[in-house]
Amino acid sequence: MCDCQYDLTYNDFNPTVLFASKMRMTQESKYHAHKDFTELTYILSGKGKYIIEGATYDVEAGDMLICSPGIHHQNILCEGEEPTVQFFTGFSDYQFKNMPPNSIILPDGGYVLRLQSESKHVVNRLCYDMIAENEAGQVGKYFMLKAHLMQMVLILMREIIETPKLHQMGCNFETYNKSYAVKRIITYLTENYEHKISLDQIAHNMYLSPVYISKIFKEETGESPINYLIKIRLEKAKEILETEGGGSIKNIANAVGYEDVYHFSKLFKKYYGISPQHYRKERISQG
Repeated sequence: MCDCQYDLTYNDFNPTVLFASKMRMTQESKYHAHKDFTELTYILSGKGKYIIEGATYDVEAGDMLICSPGIHHQNILCEGEEPTVQFFTGFSDYQFKNMPPNSIILPDGGYVLRLQSESKHVVNRLCYDMIAENEAGQVGKYFMLKAHLMQMVLILMREIIETPKLHQMGCNFETYNKSYAVKRIITYLTENYEHKISLDQIAHNMYLSPVYISKIFKEETGESPINYLIKIRLEKAKEILETEGGGSIKNIANAVGYEDVYHFSKLFKKYYGISPQHYRKERISQG
């Protein structure tokens, strides 16, 4: 028996499946909204664009679009791009805590979720399982579709809800949303520090506005995303300088995301009070 303290729903999670299908998007849809059900669209392959509530989103394989009731959306064809292949399903009769009936609200208030690699693999399989179930038309088809959908939605909820944080005393939903988004940004910076990164690029990857990212990041960490990135890069550079055979200062600068070795050296000295060259000499003499 599960001893989880967090109950995912107000009542039993027992959604009604309305449809499930796969489509190669060769024409643009009308700008529309659904009155009383949620539509999930999962990008199986290719890249494309969606307009959701007036904002344009670039989507690619592994992205999940979540359109709750009343959310206007439309797919846009891109010239020169191979049409996307999408799976979509509609369902109703459910409610999650802190969310309206028949709705899934992302922590950042957006409509597109870029799934983690493990979740992406499972959701991709569930989509094809539902497609195969539709085509086979065997006994119990509806209940098999429902079982697959429930797994998909629960995986989605696990991507956006961290149960332990909801156990903490005094934790409100707004604070949790900010903390979740900032945590995702920090993970992105930590995993991609060696590449070129700008605030606009972070915003694009997180489906958030640059202004909003700067605001919540400073509220949570006390500094800007770019300053946080600089610290990550310089810490990594320091680790390399402390190892034998770490290469030239230029190579180290390149390895942590800086093409300009002079700029890198200037930042290093500003943060640590010593140049990379002198830091390496000191470490060697101490070793």
